[in-house]
Amino acid sequence: MNPTTDRVFQIFKELNQIPRPSHHEELVADYLCEFAKRLHLPYKRDAENCVVISKPATPGQEGAEPIVLLNHMDMVCVGMSDPLHTPIETYVENGWMKARGTSLGADNGIGLSMALAVLESQDIVHGPLEVMTTTNEEDGMSGASALSQDFLKGRKVINLDSEDYDTITTGAAGACLQFHRIPVKRESAPACNWYRIGFEGGLGGHSGVDINKNRCSAAVAAITFLEVLRTQCRLRISSINIGEANASIASTGEIILCITSGEGTAFVKQQERIMNDWLQDNYASSDPNMRCTISACDAQETVINNEAFDALMCCLKQIPQGTVKMSDTMKDTVETSNNIGRIVLEDDCIFVSTHTRSFIDKDMVALSQQIASVFAACGSKSETIMSAPAWQEDQHSAFLQLTSDTFQDVLGWRPRMVAMHFVLEAGFFVEHYPGIQIASIGPRIVEPHSTSERVELSTIEDIWCVLIELLKRLA
Repeated sequence: MNPTTDRVFQIFKELNQIPRPSHHEELVADYLCEFAKRLHLPYKRDAENCVVISKPATPGQEGAEPIVLLNHMDMVCVGMSDPLHTPIETYVENGWMKARGTSLGADNGIGLSMALAVLESQDIVHGPLEVMTTTNEEDGMSGASALSQDFLKGRKVINLDSEDYDTITTGAAGACLQFHRIPVKRESAPACNWYRIGFEGGLGGHSGVDINKNRCSAAVAAITFLEVLRTQCRLRISSINIGEANASIASTGEIILCITSGEGTAFVKQQERIMNDWLQDNYASSDPNMRCTISACDAQETVINNEAFDALMCCLKQIPQGTVKMSDTMKDTVETSNNIGRIVLEDDCIFVSTHTRSFIDKDMVALSQQIASVFAACGSKSETIMSAPAWQEDQHSAFLQLTSDTFQDVLGWRPRMVAMHFVLEAGFFVEHYPGIQIASIGPRIVEPHSTSERVELSTIEDIWCVLIELLKRLA
């Protein structure tokens, strides 16, 4: 590693000591503002805690067009029992950086660390720079959607939030995040046998880029189990907690229930064996470690009313999980999908989140409306938290061709230009800032939004070299 790249890792280590789950970015926004103050650089911070730091051009490049380096400061916190007080412990293994027991935060912490290292360096040739960092990208994009039209000057954007090292991301699916709430009533629990149903070991993953990999969603596994179980016996539900984040494929789940029809331990263990056989039959090659465990547990005081349980089962059987349609025009690319992120029993409702994505905005809207209608038919309320438009660049533009040429000249190979089935903030930037152009690049990050998240170190070095050369050429 060269000294400047070492500084990228030092900054990333600093970021990973700062809690930054979505909706709680105040401390990392403070860090960014202090970073700007230390360098005597002007900055702006808006009501959503988005921060833009400006840096003058290197001498002789003052007349160049302003360039924006775009990142987000929040991360999906998986494997953290207390995300507001859990620092991330990283380690390196076989050329990859990983985290111990949690998500790594390379999405998008590595890109942000690169941008800050550019601000700090005195050796990089560049025109006027704006380092733009948004909030809540992972769970609603409220930061990008609320940006004022005068917050940015630049109209050429290098987004460092791509996870495919050998590509320039030139488009992204639109996305609609919805929260659904099924009303519940609490009733006194009957005296009977109580059990904890657990689902553990799933790979989980990003609900966009991993949606077509046949990962076992704990939501699908749990609903399948409950649907079979209630045909075999009478049961009541006391609690349900499935999934880790709205933007992730659920990898874990827990249900506490009692069986009121008298079946004993032998029956329950048989259901465990049947469920694990089903998991192996359907996911042996794609998600081999997902397991169902059933164990006796302490009696609970209350259960939810049968009507709420029936409504939950009715809704979840009707809404899709996973790929809905593959693209006819983009080879091997998912066009439309839906993911059930979390199912959680709250005080007065069962909370369900769904994340609908599509490259066709009208299809995304239609599917999200269909899902909301399913919940409404069962007496539930749905709320749209985020609706982000799809985004597509002209792959023949001079800006993207220059970016591609830089890869060729620096690394000796030309990247693919692809549209990806994850949502980026680019759609909001295109809406807010007419004429803006965006190229998204980044190192190789695997399994984001999961405890298996990792980044390949050599690709960070390569993308850094591409970035500094691209800035020089744009100047």
